Amino acid sequence: MVITKSRLVLGATAVTLSTIAVTSLGIHSRGQALFKASPKELVDEVWQVIQRQYVDGTFNQVDWQAVRKEYLSKSYSNPQDAYKSIREMLKKLEDPYTRFMDPQEFKNMQVDTSGELTGIGITISQDEKTKQLVVIAPIEDTPAFKAGILAKDVILKIDNKSTKGMDTNQAVSLIRGEAGSKVTLTIQRNGQTKQFDIKRARIEIHPVKYSQKKTPAGNLGYIRLNQFSANASKEMQTAIRDLESKRVAGYILDLRGNPGGLLFSSIDIARMWLNKGTIVSTIDRQGEREREMANGRALTNKPLVILVDKGSASASEILSGALQDNKRATLVGTQTFGKGLVQSVRPLEDGSGLAVTIAKYHTPNDRDINKHGIDPDVKVDLTDAQRQDLWLNERDKLATLKDPQFAKALEVIGKKIAAQGTPTAEK
Repeated sequence: MVITKSRLVLGATAVTLSTIAVTSLGIHSRGQALFKASPKELVDEVWQVIQRQYVDGTFNQVDWQAVRKEYLSKSYSNPQDAYKSIREMLKKLEDPYTRFMDPQEFKNMQVDTSGELTGIGITISQDEKTKQLVVIAPIEDTPAFKAGILAKDVILKIDNKSTKGMDTNQAVSLIRGEAGSKVTLTIQRNGQTKQFDIKRARIEIHPVKYSQKKTPAGNLGYIRLNQFSANASKEMQTAIRDLESKRVAGYILDLRGNPGGLLFSSIDIARMWLNKGTIVSTIDRQGEREREMANGRALTNKPLVILVDKGSASASEILSGALQDNKRATLVGTQTFGKGLVQSVRPLEDGSGLAVTIAKYHTPNDRDINKHGIDPDVKVDLTDAQRQDLWLNERDKLATLKDPQFAKALEVIGKKIAAQGTPTAEK
């Protein structure tokens, strides 16, 4: 498997609740279909893709040949019948990340990489064990974020409709809607049930925010990366170059609440910090590996601390894992979300799309972080109340000494700067 910018490769598929369907890792495109497949041909096309590409050669202990026989023996009078059967067929794999998208859902997903959303701005996934819909993270400064939705919240109801047995596509169709309209989410958090009335909006995401900070540890560059969207690497490059021109002594990279994004974006950004070494390896069902490496073009070698939490997922885990394993950065915060599966997204003949789990990814030290996540080097826990106060009610404290995780990051980077004898003031 080769990961390139011309192929949509998803790591730890997440669903962005807006007009967008998937927080993706990569881009795959193919020309317009030359003909429209019949409903039965579409069912078989999906079966064939799974047969060729699915990561588990046993198909999660499912007799995949028998499944083909079962579903091709049915009659289909319209595409909707086929779509229903395809979803039933894929459910047999018990893999929430392998999923079918009808033409509108697939079109919505393709818009995701543009960095513009219409919706409430959260990414969700389906828990592999409980099958519950779980929030990976709200996107910063979106309606869901401002309403108080937090990472790991369980969505029990959408507009009073139970989510039991509901997949992510169904959830998206219920939560998505016109800008200005409202949706009500019933959330379970730490055994308590909460209700949130959220107004949908058009959202423009600028993935990188940065500033120069004069701190007790010295003149530092603070960079907050919200999402690995198509323009994230360009904005990151601009941030690093600007802060380098200000002669900062070190950097704090904030990945807290970053649910992931484009794989090539995470690799590009890793190369800005890492001069040599492996960034990530993917392993397919034959056990074959494809490695992405640093290319000797790092923009800085200054000390680096990365802030992570349970909302840091997917591409965030690739970046933080790469820099941690290569001893390029120290991670401060809490255990990350734990999404280490890779999906390839491809269009089908009728304009619909299919996300298929084709591989898993490992960090440079061969760590499989799926379900477990990445452990920080320095653990600093926050209660949900602290997190909500910090990120919602008292935002002026974020990335200051009143932010416990940031304060610890300052302490850590101060020691790193002192150990390297790096200048601590702008010249």
